[in-house]
Amino acid sequence: MAKTLRLILGDQLNANHSWFKKANDNFLYVMMEIKPEATYVKHHIQKLLGFFGAMRQFKHLMEQRGHQFIYFKIDDTHNAHSFEKNLESTINQEKIIRFEYQLPDEYRLDIQLKEVVSNLAIETTQVYDTEHFMTTREDLAEMFKGKKQYLMESFYRKIRKQYGILMGPNGEPTGDKWNFDAQNRNKYKGEVPVPPALKLENDLSGILLEIKAAGLEWIGSVKAEQFPWPISRVQSLELLHYFTTKMLVHFGTYQDAMHTNYAYLFHSRVSFALNTKMLSPLEVVNAAIEAWKKNEAISIAQVEGFVRQIIGWREYMRGIYWAKMPEFANTNYFEHHRKLPNYFWNAQTQMRCVKEAVKGSLENAYAHHIQRLMVTGNFALLAGVSPDELDLWYLGIYIDAIEWVEITNTRGMSQFADGGIVGTKPYVSSANYMHKMGNYCQKCTYDYKKKYGENACPFNSLYWHFYDRNESKLSKNPRIEMAYRTWAKMKEEDKEKTLEQAEKYLEDIENL
Repeated sequence: MAKTLRLILGDQLNANHSWFKKANDNFLYVMMEIKPEATYVKHHIQKLLGFFGAMRQFKHLMEQRGHQFIYFKIDDTHNAHSFEKNLESTINQEKIIRFEYQLPDEYRLDIQLKEVVSNLAIETTQVYDTEHFMTTREDLAEMFKGKKQYLMESFYRKIRKQYGILMGPNGEPTGDKWNFDAQNRNKYKGEVPVPPALKLENDLSGILLEIKAAGLEWIGSVKAEQFPWPISRVQSLELLHYFTTKMLVHFGTYQDAMHTNYAYLFHSRVSFALNTKMLSPLEVVNAAIEAWKKNEAISIAQVEGFVRQIIGWREYMRGIYWAKMPEFANTNYFEHHRKLPNYFWNAQTQMRCVKEAVKGSLENAYAHHIQRLMVTGNFALLAGVSPDELDLWYLGIYIDAIEWVEITNTRGMSQFADGGIVGTKPYVSSANYMHKMGNYCQKCTYDYKKKYGENACPFNSLYWHFYDRNESKLSKNPRIEMAYRTWAKMKEEDKEKTLEQAEKYLEDIENL
């Protein structure tokens, strides 16, 4: 009979973890689908299905390898929907004498599990690393100790050197540059065909019935009998291979592009598999580099742009999270308190860029980084939406959203709510950026060229309104001096009309 009980969370599906090197009857593993985890924010239905489906597949795989599991499904009558109560009942029934778990990636679960452990009547001898990330929780904080700003580029280079990723024998970066971002900002105009998204054969209609029976609420839509996301390591590897062989060749070039006809363009869609740990960041990076070495058509700019997203932003954001939580969750540098407009939940807006980005998010539980940063995030920042409101939206609507990676991108990169820890400037833009990087401005009710007047694009007047109202906080920032110089040179009449237009739009924000 098992002596040790080990907890596995829904984002700890690492089949290569040292726990599973050899089957051992002394260990019993427990996994739980519990309501508090499904309702702490209103999740997208694809997110609920994806997590439950992947957790069940993981259990099945591990049992095939000889490991013992107890699993609490969302609608099980004996499920107490509590980590502590389910653990206590299992400990009593199975006569467990020791409990172990892996480090959670979310601060709230880190605190919660420590409290659970303190209340258990048995020994907890060890907490294990998840053996997933390329850096520790503490690495970034140690590297930037005493610094006000934490530069991602420095952290990125450190990891590349440490692991020898895209490095030459002389210690210089491959291609003699660390960053090829300047080559990766093209609008997609149909120059090359976009491969269709890989179809995965997943029927999760049974789990959907269980979710309904459990009374869970959700947002978004799904075809459960044709679930589009990977729910196993095999499918995750298949998706990764499809990306490296079909998509990577044009990924970097069009990674910032937006197009109404293509939900994914050349993006990998491996973020859910990564964030649930079905894939590891190192194997994802290595797969991309191997594909680049085998295919001369793939340039260094394509692969470096992808590598930077994985070992640059992803590891960096996790480092920020553990360096700055829990205070980071309350940052609100601009003191924004506006409610998130209703069209973020139903896509009923005349602003085509916002409409398309939200519509795609509701339908696919997905949007790529520019749609999140420069459309929905940009609009929320310009409009003065509360970071709390936006946090909950991003955390719920995207299948890959787990707080450690979501909140740092929202509060830091997107909303500048942290006052400049993550980013060196607020990422705001007028309609010109939308027109430059996508086709959203075509057939839009609003005119992307107009700052004020009939059907003037809201992004234009709100852009200048944002800078005007935050002049005391931003005017000395060297990265945005140009914006303030441009504003200063405008005719007073144009300034007044632009600000009046912005005020009008803010007063009627629900009807834009």
